Amino acid sequence: MSENNHPINEVLQTTMDKIHEMVDANTVIGKPIVTQDGVTLIPVSRLSFGFASGGSDFGKTQGVAKNFGGGAGAGVNITPVSFLVVKDGAVRVLPVMPPPADTLGRVVDMVPDMFDKVTGYIDRKTGDPAVPPVEAAEETE
Repeated sequence: MSENNHPINEVLQTTMDKIHEMVDANTVIGKPIVTQDGVTLIPVSRLSFGFASGGSDFGKTQGVAKNFGGGAGAGVNITPVSFLVVKDGAVRVLPVMPPPADTLGRVVDMVPDMFDKVTGYIDRKTGDPAVPPVEAAEETE
């Protein structure tokens, strides 16, 4: 039996076809959702998948087609990551994050907020108003 006509090729093709049915571009970047007030939400997901297949030929009788035993399996994991929010021509990314499970994760999540609070406190004490990053970038252009 040639390699092109081997039953394992059919097992692999069937597995890949089923994965292709589950996983496409609309799974990663979802279909836009338009609300009544004109806001468009576009879901973004993380996708990971894997598959394995294998088989074996059985039988040694001359002139008799070999018996084939094989199988395949696949797994798909889809995790929501964020939403793109489009409103009045402006686009924002709204992350969807699970809450931190451990103390270190909570501390890491708190660092940006604490930094902003400390910077704001120092600016108030010194009399220098904080310049938002967007305005600072516009001034340098």
